[in-house]
Amino acid sequence: MLGLKSSLLGTFSPRRRPPNLHPQLSLLCQIGCNFLRIGRVRAMASHIVGYPRIGPKRELKFALEAFWDGKSSVEELQNVAKDLRISIWKQMADAGTNFIPSNTFSYYDQMLDTTAMLGAVPPRYGWTGGEIGFDTYFSMARGNSTLPAMEMTKWFDTNYHYIVPELGPDLKFSHASHKAVTEYKEAKELGVETVPVLIGPVSYLLLSKSAKDVDKSFSILSLLGKIIPIYKEVLDELKTSGATWVQFDEPVLVMDLDSHTLNAFQDAYAQLEESFSGLNVLVQTYFADVLPETYKVVTTLNGVSAIGLDLVRGEKTIELLQSLGFPSNKYLFAGIVDGRNIWATDLSASLKTLKSLEEIVGKDKLIVSTSCSLLHTAVDLVNETKLDDEIKSWLAFAAQKIVEVNALSKALVGEKDEAFFSMNTAAQASRKASPRVNNESVRKMTSALKNSNHRRTTPVTSRLDIQQKRMNLPMLPTTTIGSFPQTIDLRRIRREYKANKISEDEYMKAITEEINKVIKLQEELDINVLVHGEPERNDMVEYFGEQLKGFAFTVNGWVQSYGSRCVKPPIIYGDVSRPKPMTVFWSTTAQSMTTRPIKGMLTGPVTILNWSFVRNDQPRFETCYQIALAIKNEVEDLEAAGIQVIQIDEAALREGLPLRKSEQTFYLEWAVHSFRITNCGVKDITQIHTHMCYSNFNDIILSIIDMDADVITIENSRSDQKLLSVFREGVKYGAGIGPGVYDIHSPRIPSTDEIADRITKMLGALNMNVLWVNPDCGLKTRKYAEVRPALTNMVAAAKLLRAQLSSAG
Repeated sequence: MLGLKSSLLGTFSPRRRPPNLHPQLSLLCQIGCNFLRIGRVRAMASHIVGYPRIGPKRELKFALEAFWDGKSSVEELQNVAKDLRISIWKQMADAGTNFIPSNTFSYYDQMLDTTAMLGAVPPRYGWTGGEIGFDTYFSMARGNSTLPAMEMTKWFDTNYHYIVPELGPDLKFSHASHKAVTEYKEAKELGVETVPVLIGPVSYLLLSKSAKDVDKSFSILSLLGKIIPIYKEVLDELKTSGATWVQFDEPVLVMDLDSHTLNAFQDAYAQLEESFSGLNVLVQTYFADVLPETYKVVTTLNGVSAIGLDLVRGEKTIELLQSLGFPSNKYLFAGIVDGRNIWATDLSASLKTLKSLEEIVGKDKLIVSTSCSLLHTAVDLVNETKLDDEIKSWLAFAAQKIVEVNALSKALVGEKDEAFFSMNTAAQASRKASPRVNNESVRKMTSALKNSNHRRTTPVTSRLDIQQKRMNLPMLPTTTIGSFPQTIDLRRIRREYKANKISEDEYMKAITEEINKVIKLQEELDINVLVHGEPERNDMVEYFGEQLKGFAFTVNGWVQSYGSRCVKPPIIYGDVSRPKPMTVFWSTTAQSMTTRPIKGMLTGPVTILNWSFVRNDQPRFETCYQIALAIKNEVEDLEAAGIQVIQIDEAALREGLPLRKSEQTFYLEWAVHSFRITNCGVKDITQIHTHMCYSNFNDIILSIIDMDADVITIENSRSDQKLLSVFREGVKYGAGIGPGVYDIHSPRIPSTDEIADRITKMLGALNMNVLWVNPDCGLKTRKYAEVRPALTNMVAAAKLLRAQLSSAG
């Protein structure tokens, strides 16, 4: 096939079931094998980088949570997982995909899977060797009753979270998980030949962190020589099992890399070259283009047969190929179909781009692909029975993107589906011409924003003094981030109200009772600044999007955030505006129940932008400014209604930071400006909070200060208080700050002493007059049986330290 080392495809006859195939899957084999023939593939070549594993209706989520709750067995969980994998492979084979990935399924996270493959288990989990089982695997991911989970952070600039490996010079590596080989064999038994996908060795190391107490001089890359032998074992087992292709995901290649790191790539693949014998090797990049010096290294890596490049976010990739050329002995996997968004591909424009690429790389060297894994998009548009027909025609979810990839691949070799292309052209034209997309008055208001920095006139230190006189908070004031547990009954009430099964009066009564319960609990626990618990909200972004113009919503457009946690991003298709107040009623209802200050809870414009599927027909900052104006109106209405503390969450500010350093300053300027727009008009007496979670913030701390919030709460405990180092190193921060004192993404309940110890460490870096005490994030995903004791211990720790600080003068 295409002159490669050996065929990607299986050799089973479509008329004969291969040996050992389960009888009920014989039909699948027949369907798959029809596409898995060498002659067929010579006419086209298509590839999918990766695919969502949660299932079209979150089947994996529910299976995982049932297993964690002890309501189902290991076998039941494994059966659900296997059915999902089979369904995905069948779907790709049915569409005619040639390069079908395996080992992209995960029970929690692909980086955690690689940690298991390498046996890189932190010693605290007590693993003693052998194949890593679910107990150890999920303890690393979620913690357990006695041990905290490993750190979790964002996967590049996405809303997906990965489990950060903890590595040190004394860690002993071993091939402790055979998942990649097992899943390859599983697909092969179905008659589907796949491309096993591995996180590349250099990206794995560079996305890891040094274990606690490891000497600062330790270099993570020094471990290459220890993990390469494990990768060789995996490759040898895959070859023995019949694999002819393997895909190494090396997303770090799109970063700004120094010569030392580039040398590490060359060294790693030189060491692996011997094991590449008999294999075709694809090195896959995504999320941005590669720099010229990196490109020169990637295209000359030892033993590598093909390079995968992102042509969607890699806006300069084609220029790079034109200027530097492409090696004649390698294949280009062209990521032309967007794996990060849900808009239908402009097929005609993409086909034109592919034809220009053919002139550079050669007709037999071009494979049509997705820009990255489809993990980051919704699963299947077929399940959207309530979505507006016009808007639906503009969209393509993961299942539809598979069809797009194969349609482009066929068209490239003269097998163009004219009807499919015509329908796509009509949808593209409909979107451009639709009056629903453009609002001239919003555009005028947005344009006027660019000539001002929208900053509050009084310095934050003076504002805090004014606010303290009004609220009279104790030292180390306690609060929570916003949400309280979303119980089964609460979800049922919202669901029944949406389905018109209960009246509006019944719904309002139920939500009011839930708010009252949350307020009383916080008063009982003696928390200082309260929240209403957000029982009326399905999601911190979707809730606001449902009340703003320019947004559309799905029923099953779920995307995995981490583990079993899924989000359903709204679709921003047009100009954004706020028709009426969104939160004032519930905030004032909550405030009427207590004399303590209640936080008005809003999601900030940057987070709404980054956690939505954003329109791709205008710059992102234009859309963000529109959202900022809508939130500004809400902030001012809350203040007018008597709410004295307003939290505007910007959980995703760091997440949207471009991967290329040259682009980061511009992003931070408009992102910070957008936040300041929301609250620049409030009085000094109104206290503005914001919250950020699960990202590395130290490198943007000056931009965070520039946001000019009165109080910021920020994730801290799961990253081992890494945030505090920036303050120990001399950064001055005069506003209030609440580094999280315990991890809410784990069911583990921290003790009072443990929390007090964390606060004490914070006091070593921060002034006690600016320090707040709070959890890492909202409590939505936890149970009350976990929340009550955890918050009890948190308040007790704050009181303990207040007493100690007071007695010390």
